[in-house]
Amino acid sequence: MFTLDERLANDTVMLGDFELSQLLLMNDKRYPWCILVPKRKDINEIYQLSEAEQNQLNHESVLLGRTLMALFKGDSLNVAALGNVVSQLHVHHVVRFHGDSCWPGPVWGVGQAISYSESELDELQQKITTPLLGKLGFQ
Repeated sequence: MFTLDERLANDTVMLGDFELSQLLLMNDKRYPWCILVPKRKDINEIYQLSEAEQNQLNHESVLLGRTLMALFKGDSLNVAALGNVVSQLHVHHVVRFHGDSCWPGPVWGVGQAISYSESELDELQQKITTPLLGKLGFQ
């Protein structure tokens, strides 16, 4: 049975589910930052997914990336599956802006996260999930 890694659960807010993946929002308002986590047990790398699951993850990732860039008008979208700290397969989608606090370097492990307020979380959840509803099974 699939269980979300405790570190991911502690650092994120659940936004919903695609056919394959859970969609999480990193609780760090410095960047629009979502994470896809395939709902598969004991999977650490993309190549461990079946070919059909790899294709599904790619479709979900492209849809999420396109949606985030349209919503936030970023300068760049960083997409990465890093497993150095949390081995459970998860794919980061971080909207980046020229002049953000880490530009042009990576965001991972730099600075301290700044948590959203409850009202900010509610607003952001609606902003991100509304255009995704019904697409690729998102609910």
